Amino acid sequence: MRFSVFFSLFFLLTGIVAKGTEKEQTFDKPSFYAAMSSDKLDVINKQLNSLKSLSLEEKEAYEGALLMRKSGLAKNANEKLSLFKSGRSKLEAAITKNMDNIEFRFLRVIIQENAPRIVKYKKELESDVKLIRTNFKNLSVFLQQVINDYSKNSAVLKITL
Repeated sequence: MRFSVFFSLFFLLTGIVAKGTEKEQTFDKPSFYAAMSSDKLDVINKQLNSLKSLSLEEKEAYEGALLMRKSGLAKNANEKLSLFKSGRSKLEAAITKNMDNIEFRFLRVIIQENAPRIVKYKKELESDVKLIRTNFKNLSVFLQQVINDYSKNSAVLKITL
């Protein structure tokens, strides 16, 4: 999977933190996106563990994306497939619940673009990219920057600020 170092640096250097909806727990989006761009299982596992303790409405989508990312780093084929299917189920369920969430669609684009052909997970790529482009200006500055940074090395998602 093609995830860039600049992606990690950007998220580590920004201090933007999104608040959870219940309790006073916080979700650190820069750390989440740094984990998504990481090639280290321990970084991804740490982020998955931190998500478990949150009562965040969007948690299912973030867990799903991380599980699919983790599947690319797993050692054996059965584990890879199991992780990917589990993550896919979570992300797709979150998207079904909130079809207009552009960030979830962006997460799916990241996975779809980098997933191996054998998993046949590219069906929504074109429509997700179109939705992201159409709604880009309405997104938070943080998410615009994340998408812009990703698009610099993307073959399917080209955005310019």
